[in-house]
Amino acid sequence: MFSLKKLLGKDDRFFDLLEAGADEAEASVHVFRRYLEKIAAGAPAPSLDELVYARRKEKRIRSEMTEALGRTFVTPFDREDIEALSFALYRIPKQMEKIVERISIMPGPFPAERFSRQAELLDQAVEAVVFMVKQLRHGANLAQIREANDRLQFAEGEADKVMLGLLKELYHSNIDARRLMMQQELYEMVEQAVDRCRNAGNIVVEVALKNS
Repeated sequence: MFSLKKLLGKDDRFFDLLEAGADEAEASVHVFRRYLEKIAAGAPAPSLDELVYARRKEKRIRSEMTEALGRTFVTPFDREDIEALSFALYRIPKQMEKIVERISIMPGPFPAERFSRQAELLDQAVEAVVFMVKQLRHGANLAQIREANDRLQFAEGEADKVMLGLLKELYHSNIDARRLMMQQELYEMVEQAVDRCRNAGNIVVEVALKNS
C-alpha cells in the first residue's frame, strides 16, 4: 500500500475536488434512474433541473481543479493524470444530461422499462468509480483498486451485451423507422455513459500503478 499524502504533503484539495467530481457523476446517474422509474410508473416526466445542476456543479469543480493546478507547484500525483481524471469525471454527468434531454423531446410514449438493465449496469459502474477515486486519498490499495476495476469492467462488458440484445430486438420489431432511429441512438448513448465510467476507472488504475 502506498500513501500519496505522505509522499507529497497534506494538501487535500485535489482529493477533495476529485471525490466531489466522482460524487456528482454518481448523483447524475441516480437522477437518471429515478427519471426512468417515474416514467415507467406512468408519472409525469420529472424536471431536468437536477441533471442541469449536477453538470453545472461538475463544471465548477473542474474549473476549481484547473485553477488549483495552475497555482500549485507540487501535486499529489502527476498533474496530467489529475487533469485527465477530472475531465473523465466531468464527462459522465454531461453525458447523462444529454441522454435525458434527448428522452424529453422524444415524441410519443417512452419505453423506460427497456432501459432498466442498462441503467442498473451504469449504476454499478459509477459506484465502482466513486470507490476507486476515494481510495486515492489515503493510499490506494492495489488489490482493492483492481477488484473495483474488475467490477467496473464486468459492468461495461455486460452493458455491451445488453445493448446488442436491445438492438437486435429493436431491429426485429415493427416499430416505425423514426422511432427506431431515436431508440437506437438512446441505447448507444447510455452504453457510452458506461464507457465514460470505464475511462475514469482506467485512469485511477494507472495512477495507482505509477505510485505503487
